[in-house]
Amino acid sequence: MEDGAVNGYEMDTPKNITIKGILSLLMESIDNNNHSRNVISLGMGDPTAHSCFHTTHVAQEAVVDALQSDKFNGYAPTVGLPQTRRAIAEYLSRDLPYKLASDDVFITSGCTQAIDVALAMLARPGANILLPRPGFPIYELCAAFRHLEVRHFDLLPEKGWEVDLDAVEALADQNTVALVIINPGNPCGNVYSYQHLKKIAETAEKLKTLVIADEVYGHLAFGRNPFVPMGVFGSIVPVLTLGSLSKRWIVPGWRLGWFVTSDPSGMFRNPKVVERIKKYFDILGGPATFIQAAVPGILELTDEVFFKRTINILKQSSDICCDRIKEIPCISCPYKPEGSMALMMKLNLSLLEDISDDIDFCFKLAREEFVIILPGTAVGLKNWLRITFAVDPVSLEEALGRVKSFCLRHSKQFERY
Repeated sequence: MEDGAVNGYEMDTPKNITIKGILSLLMESIDNNNHSRNVISLGMGDPTAHSCFHTTHVAQEAVVDALQSDKFNGYAPTVGLPQTRRAIAEYLSRDLPYKLASDDVFITSGCTQAIDVALAMLARPGANILLPRPGFPIYELCAAFRHLEVRHFDLLPEKGWEVDLDAVEALADQNTVALVIINPGNPCGNVYSYQHLKKIAETAEKLKTLVIADEVYGHLAFGRNPFVPMGVFGSIVPVLTLGSLSKRWIVPGWRLGWFVTSDPSGMFRNPKVVERIKKYFDILGGPATFIQAAVPGILELTDEVFFKRTINILKQSSDICCDRIKEIPCISCPYKPEGSMALMMKLNLSLLEDISDDIDFCFKLAREEFVIILPGTAVGLKNWLRITFAVDPVSLEEALGRVKSFCLRHSKQFERY
């Protein structure tokens, strides 16, 4: 194997930016020999790094009980344990006008694997998929490996990051296989209203395409709009619902996700479609069997107090973010987040004298202030920044204070004495 070739055939590696890839480069750019300051990362959506975020004892005990039972050390069915599929179907059905069956649920290794499954099932020669901009770059990466053409529609910051439905209609054609919606939104922190989600469903139905609903941040809503699952509109348009325990239960490392056919009209119950999905799962490795076995207890016994505590911390942190951003002249937040764990900030380069773009901003910030922020280019918006606010309030205040100092130091109005 030489120069990217295998057995004489050239292999193309997708050149898509990934969040983990660029965050690793930012960390590597920091002088590790300078230990005078701690590194504060506002880049990765992993709240477990902060002591104020921790999972419930119910979840921990359910995993321990499953492991100690000595019943779940073997292989699980490739589509998931029956009791796990049934429990997730019942959990998701609480918010739907119809009941999901356990056969509608397939267990995945986190939501990322569910994304890969969705795109693998839809890929065919000449097909295209409609993705939001800004969005989650794993979709672009999976599409590149599947040779799916990506077409981006804009989210509108002046309208609470709503989908530009006119753009969706203009982009779609007979080869469009899906429209992807992320709600609650990553990276924007938006939570779509019932009315907007219904318009999305009606638009997809008009275009004769299905909706992939990425709801990994499901129920993490703290603004005026409650979380409404896209599956509510499954009678209008077929929906593939993707989700996981990761964010709501604060256990991203457990890698317990799901791929669900939210489709009461039954398009996905076609025997050929079901067989295709099942066969694809035969080549996948799902979550550990004992983690799957813990899911019924986790979903049934988790107290509402735990969820409310998480929501309150996220609301407090998002408020701190927005308040501190107002004090920094060169960045602005056009929309106060109402959910998820992230927000987008617009960078005003005209106020900075030696910063060329958002990537330059983030690398210089990392080297000078030991603060990690994701450049907007990584999620599709050049000269914007994404902040993850699932951080303890003290660290968040400290990090944003450093960002302010950095911006003042690089400001065109800053006078040096």
